[in-house]
Amino acid sequence: MSRKAAITGVSAYLPDDVLTNFDLEKIVETNDEWITSRTGIKERRILKDDRLGTSFMAAEAVKSLLAKTNTAPEEVDLVIVATVTPDYFFPSTANLVCTQVGIPNVGSFDILAACSGFIYALGMGSQFIEAGKYKKVIVVGADKMSSIIDWQDRTTCILFGDGAGAVMLEPNEEGNGLIDFNLHSDGTGEDHLIMKGGGSRFPASQSTLDNKLHYIRQEGQAVFKFAVTKMADTAANIMEANGLTGEDIAYLVPHQANKRIIDATARRMGIGEDKVMMNINKYGNTTAGTIPLCLYDYESKLKKGDNLILAAFGGGFTWGSAYIKWAY
Repeated sequence: MSRKAAITGVSAYLPDDVLTNFDLEKIVETNDEWITSRTGIKERRILKDDRLGTSFMAAEAVKSLLAKTNTAPEEVDLVIVATVTPDYFFPSTANLVCTQVGIPNVGSFDILAACSGFIYALGMGSQFIEAGKYKKVIVVGADKMSSIIDWQDRTTCILFGDGAGAVMLEPNEEGNGLIDFNLHSDGTGEDHLIMKGGGSRFPASQSTLDNKLHYIRQEGQAVFKFAVTKMADTAANIMEANGLTGEDIAYLVPHQANKRIIDATARRMGIGEDKVMMNINKYGNTTAGTIPLCLYDYESKLKKGDNLILAAFGGGFTWGSAYIKWAY
């Protein structure tokens, strides 16, 4: 049987500070009923310390993962961090995580695929395991979305939160692990979900600051229309490619952007709410962090051999899915 890359442990870090919908009512013109009915979000976590970036949350998740899997830092072969809120353009957030955790002299890099980032990173990390190059690969999804939010923009500030999740990938010869994955992108979505400022096209200047180009901007209707189709499509397609029906699936593990998008994906897959991992009410949209945070919250409910479908859609546009047989 061919070697697969299996998740052998999952961990997470969430900031202590909670921002509820009722707190947001005091900041911007909105209310709890409006937010909940349209998104499913009740509260989100915020990393308030301005001295700490995404690397801090990712490192805390990785430290917990190493302890949980009884892994010494020097045993790790590779670290991949999916994020759209790196501490810096360079060095990479993954570099910083390795230093903070004490993982010595290994390959490490970031992947930027917005909310689909964890699936992209999972697919990338699995290749090193399947090829026999590495035995222990850590994949992290982490974002400090509060750092790029305009708290006067009620179309975005209600949606996002901060958090990090991490998984360990190791070889599996029993047929469990990452069975298949699909990755997609469409650059025509550029203007619908974007942070324009800070890159080479719009480097930081007084003009970019005055025009709030360093905050995330979203055209909600355009993004929703594209996301609700593509996330459902990619989940259904990977099931069809692997001969799966709704009855075969233990859980859908969806990106936590909007409950209506998640519900549409579940319907397309032919599964009920009892088979959908959901924590958007507690954490909001943590971008690359949502899927590993779901795995962490539901870990105790998973059984060896369970079929999981991961699906995500993000800015760019990017989207993707993965089929995993749970390994423990």
